Amino acid sequence: MHGDIPTKDEQDWTALASDIKRWAAELGFDAVQIGDADLGPAAAQNLQAWLAADQHGEMDYMASHGLKRARPAELVPGTRRVISLRMNYRAPHALDSEAVLADGEAAFISRYALGRDYHKVLRNRLQKLAERIQAAGHALGYRAFVDSAPVMEVEAAVRAGLGWRGKHTLLLTREHGSMFFLGELFVSLPLPIDPPLVQEHCGRCSKCIDICPTRAIVAPYRVDARRCVSYLTIELKGSIPAEFRPLIGNRVYGCDDCQLVCPWNRFAVDSSEADFAVRNGLDAVSLVTLFGWSETEFNQRLAGTAIYRIGHERWLRNIAVGLGNAPSTPAVLASLQQRQDDPSELVREHVAWALQQHQARTASEP
Repeated sequence: MHGDIPTKDEQDWTALASDIKRWAAELGFDAVQIGDADLGPAAAQNLQAWLAADQHGEMDYMASHGLKRARPAELVPGTRRVISLRMNYRAPHALDSEAVLADGEAAFISRYALGRDYHKVLRNRLQKLAERIQAAGHALGYRAFVDSAPVMEVEAAVRAGLGWRGKHTLLLTREHGSMFFLGELFVSLPLPIDPPLVQEHCGRCSKCIDICPTRAIVAPYRVDARRCVSYLTIELKGSIPAEFRPLIGNRVYGCDDCQLVCPWNRFAVDSSEADFAVRNGLDAVSLVTLFGWSETEFNQRLAGTAIYRIGHERWLRNIAVGLGNAPSTPAVLASLQQRQDDPSELVREHVAWALQQHQARTASEP
């Protein structure tokens, strides 16, 4: 800037930033903000403390890039700005989450996973956004990220002014709560930076901490992944620790409790993205039905979804836990008994635990 008069270059970059936000909206994103590549020293310090406490569990990718995760310009050399975007995911007409959680014979699947794999949807749109920037005549170095890569996406979104970090560590906004996906485009362009959000709006509320079934939110803004139901049912490859199995209830893929109780999610908005519509009736399906799926059925029905990533074996492991916590109905018991000799040792172990739960429950009845 020279005084109060923007230079020609500054005018051009401001116009491009405006175009990027318009193009992002046309591609289905619900909000977009532009932040600096410098996430500040606190991001690296918090990451280091979390990793040092081993609270990332088996998620080695969280540690493999070291502090580069907190330093975008080191992770992707040449990065000058981080474009942070969000896309609402709540599927219209999905059965109420509370009703599913209250039904011990139903399978609860985190609402973000009811439709098409968000990694595919957002990555495709981010690629198209980058191509539009290039088509406008800009030599662009870029890299797109959607959750699976080592990026501190919430910190980047906060720095860009997209929202604030809730005590459950997810991004929150006053207008849409937290039921949305985040994506990032690291770019080499000197775009004008949007002001960060300076005020948080959680106040004294601790509902997300109090509701967590496994007490995974060990302090405000700190989650011990090793205790988190989402980690246990999605990221953990082996046996689910026995101490957590009764606490998981009927949550067979992920957990939304901390979001469902959050007052700001009264303002959550249904997604207009057709790809996030419910597939295979997963919003309201019984544990017994899902446990009966063969590997072929699992692959056919869940191809293209986020659930497909965990594979049939872990899917059955999770459902066995859910069935162990379910009412001791003839259908539940028969379903478990049919997989007592499953080829997978992992599945057999969790089926045996589930049957023991029912036997203990029956023995304690008057």
